[in-house]
Amino acid sequence: MNTVAKVSRFVGGTFSLWVILFACLGFFLPGVFSHLKGYISLFLGIVMFGMGLTLSSADFREVFRRPLEVLIGVVGHFVIMPLLAYVLALVLNLPPDIAVGVILVGCCPSGTSSNVMTLLAKGDVALGVSIASVSTIIAPLATPALISLLAGRWMPIDGGALIKDILMVVIVPIILGVIVKTLFKKQAEASIQALPLVSTLAIVLIVAIVVGGSKAKIIESGMLIFAVVILHNILGYALGYLFAKLFRMNLGKRKAILFETGMQNSGLGAALAAAHFNPVAAVPSAIFSVWHNISGSLLATWFARRAEKENMKVSQPG
Repeated sequence: MNTVAKVSRFVGGTFSLWVILFACLGFFLPGVFSHLKGYISLFLGIVMFGMGLTLSSADFREVFRRPLEVLIGVVGHFVIMPLLAYVLALVLNLPPDIAVGVILVGCCPSGTSSNVMTLLAKGDVALGVSIASVSTIIAPLATPALISLLAGRWMPIDGGALIKDILMVVIVPIILGVIVKTLFKKQAEASIQALPLVSTLAIVLIVAIVVGGSKAKIIESGMLIFAVVILHNILGYALGYLFAKLFRMNLGKRKAILFETGMQNSGLGAALAAAHFNPVAAVPSAIFSVWHNISGSLLATWFARRAEKENMKVSQPG
């Protein structure tokens, strides 16, 4: 098990590189992954099951200990990213499939990597975990409602089918994970060591499948989609930070809300797009999955180095 844990930690620590690698494999070898399209929801369910295994009462204790701060983070997430996506789709006059794909990823709950980035950035991890947990739990209602409201301009949206899918691929696996952890605590705790490996494999396969299935559209509109995704993510970080600052939160809390706002569960976006729209609508989610891990890692590293420099200044005698 020690070997598995070491491999898992290595893979988890180099997550961004694996996402980029499999995105390239999906692009250059689309036939290898195209037959796995029907398994996207299953792969995402595995990631969510793993999240359920790691949840504890402590993750929700913060919700009751400081409900206002968690509420600010959740509201910021579900207001900033969806509206940003809508405005970018309008201003840039995006084609319908791409516009819906951008809005879809904007309406998803917080990403699974956001808490890791908050930790690396020396932010308020407890607050970040609580915001991510609450945003995920309310996603079956919030995400379809926002998609129906904002994306209906470009194509008809079946909100009921979206609710059903989110319940099946997000909430049910999380609940099963919590049940398994409760009934088989020792075995669950032992298996958690392998979670980074399993989750990474599931996410990179989703990225490879979506990229492979949309190769032609990426060649045709790739630069436009990349530009929109990068703008969406960076503006999300900036507005998330300013939103927290507006409420006079300290730097650690601002970092947490920044990452919880700007990082999305793009795997869910890809699964919903593939199931309810078309492969093209899934491309923004796939590219977002690659980009937000790169940008998040760079930003977290910058925050950490800045914090270290400030600590050194404080510790040095005047």
